[in-house]
Amino acid sequence: MTPSPDIQTPQPGMEAGPGRKLRIAAVGDLHVGETSHRVYRDLFDRVHEDADVLCLCGDLVNFGKTGEVENLLEDLRACRIPMVGVLGNHEHECGQPDEVARLMSEAGVRMLTGESYEIGGVGFAGGKGFVGGFGRYMLSSFGEASIKQFVQEAVEDANLIENSIRTLRTERSVVLLHYAPIVDTVIGEPPEIHPFLGSSRLGEVVDRYENVRLVVHGHAHRGAPEGRTARGVPVYNVALPVLRTLGALPYRVFEV
Repeated sequence: MTPSPDIQTPQPGMEAGPGRKLRIAAVGDLHVGETSHRVYRDLFDRVHEDADVLCLCGDLVNFGKTGEVENLLEDLRACRIPMVGVLGNHEHECGQPDEVARLMSEAGVRMLTGESYEIGGVGFAGGKGFVGGFGRYMLSSFGEASIKQFVQEAVEDANLIENSIRTLRTERSVVLLHYAPIVDTVIGEPPEIHPFLGSSRLGEVVDRYENVRLVVHGHAHRGAPEGRTARGVPVYNVALPVLRTLGALPYRVFEV
């Protein structure tokens, strides 16, 4: 698929400048399937009217199949502003997340898998994130080797995201995740599955960097729309099912 030349080209007026606000649209959990055709064409065709950058917060397809990604990218061709994205757990289901990320990158989406980007004077960092629970109930590395291995993966994922944030030198930064970094934005989901929706490790990473102004994530379809980290950084759940409870707009727009 040939990348659209418009996708990575900053729009007029997006040049970095002191005090200039950047309008950022965010959405996740589109869950495009193999039979989904042009379901989100209108979304990608109109988002430039409301925002300067589009953040895609994972679970954009159902199983990570190539055909699903191709259907998604057909709609992405309509987007006229820069896009930044992370993978979700659904992109891993078929065992080819690297291929999904490659296809997205070739289509012009700046994928965050340890990298970071600066657009219009604002930094973008992050990654998928991982599970593990929140606060005093977060799973610790104790007991069986399998538990320790599980926790180690969560720690390594958080370290990758921190490395992404650390490379930024911008005064304003946005962190994209798929999994939730705080429990506030998963409230509404059954309490029994809260540990599988995110981890406080992600929130701890965010709070170590004063230039992080905004965090967006998906995954928790029945979660709450917003909350804050312990340091007070605003966190927004932009899973599409949550956005539908807020109104007709299929993305949420922030100024950073």
